[in-house]
Amino acid sequence: MKLHIKNMVCNRCKMVVKAELDKLGFNPVSVELGEVVLAENISHEEKLTIAEKLSPFGFELLQDKKTQLAEQIKTSIINLVHYSKEPLKINLSTYLSEELHLEYPQLSSIFSEVENQTIEKYFIAQKIEKAKEMLTYGELTLSEIAFQLNYSSVAHLSAQFKKVTGATPSAYKSVTSGKRKTLDEI
Repeated sequence: MKLHIKNMVCNRCKMVVKAELDKLGFNPVSVELGEVVLAENISHEEKLTIAEKLSPFGFELLQDKKTQLAEQIKTSIINLVHYSKEPLKINLSTYLSEELHLEYPQLSSIFSEVENQTIEKYFIAQKIEKAKEMLTYGELTLSEIAFQLNYSSVAHLSAQFKKVTGATPSAYKSVTSGKRKTLDEI
């Protein structure tokens, strides 16, 4: 049985969910971002128990198919932006269609309906959050960050960064205590 879980955005999230399921006696076959596969089917009451145990950690079991799909889109984007080892040289609509086996217009429509924002805005927010992380660590130049995040130029990255954060990348870096958001808050 497959469970869809909202707000699983990092490897620590996967560890917490697995540990909690193990404590409850469910031995998950796999635990991935936003998704858990159990070997056996479980009852409605058992789902409620799982939801109750995961809730204090900020996780939520998703029942509605549209909400599940929106979470899968978010998880795919998070994986692409934050965990891909290669620069983001991919067309987002093609990537999502291939990942989720649905046409992009359908994905876009459902995402906008559920999240009240476009996939593109969410993608940009994730890219800016990744840029903030890269700026905070100070290991890459702004040109290298722009390349890694597939911006056409430093000017394009800077313009989007300022639009999203209200500060230029240089101003953000000089403050260094720039407050970053957790991925599930974006």
